[in-house]
Amino acid sequence: MQEEVLDSVTQELNNAIARYPDESIVKTYLDQGEFFSIDQFLPQEVIEQFMTEVETVRPRLNRNYVPTHKKGGSVSHYLLRQSAPSIVAFYRSPVFIEWLSRIAGAPLQICPDEDPHACALYFYTEAGDHIGWHYDTSYYNGARYTVLLGLVDRSTSRLKCRLHTKEPGRDVQELSLSTGPGLLLFFNGDKLHHTVTPLGEGEERIVLTLEYVTDPTMSTAKRWYSNLKDAFGYFGLPALFRQSGK
Repeated sequence: MQEEVLDSVTQELNNAIARYPDESIVKTYLDQGEFFSIDQFLPQEVIEQFMTEVETVRPRLNRNYVPTHKKGGSVSHYLLRQSAPSIVAFYRSPVFIEWLSRIAGAPLQICPDEDPHACALYFYTEAGDHIGWHYDTSYYNGARYTVLLGLVDRSTSRLKCRLHTKEPGRDVQELSLSTGPGLLLFFNGDKLHHTVTPLGEGEERIVLTLEYVTDPTMSTAKRWYSNLKDAFGYFGLPALFRQSGK
């Protein structure tokens, strides 16, 4: 049964990629400073399959709060590897990675298994949940690229993006997006300035994040710094000491 589900997700992903010719997507991506978004990239049946796995891991999410910067809940790559095979298969899909590589103009790779942020879930479920303006800074020796996939958005919260902030001579363009189910965003983490505005009372927003890199190596010092940042800001101290795959 599980193999059938994974095959179905793979087929729907192939269908989705086929709808978007490389030439058109690449032009949009470059024109927008290495960023693009596609509404309803994946059909509702795939989102529903992912949500079955989301509900499995929801009880184990880690609530986090960084004063003046962020508040929310997160589930790490470690837990998804244990309990979310469809989501992890989506992250690791060779066809998907090849498509993203063509758009980025660089050969992308998945992150090492010990990276808790490689494939993760963000839960905005309490009033005031948000994250401040930031870049997805790469601590890897290569560039870092981010995929965001909307899963649930019953909220007034918005993902706000500033394009071209690091391009001299370009006017900064600001976007305000609702991350509804199936919405796909792809961007160079070091170039997109973005924030998530505070959640309202009784609202909910859940997003899947995927991280790809051009070089998956990282110095020991930066690995510890990155893990500390993720432990305190996202996944809790147990994730810092967790052994990959256990």
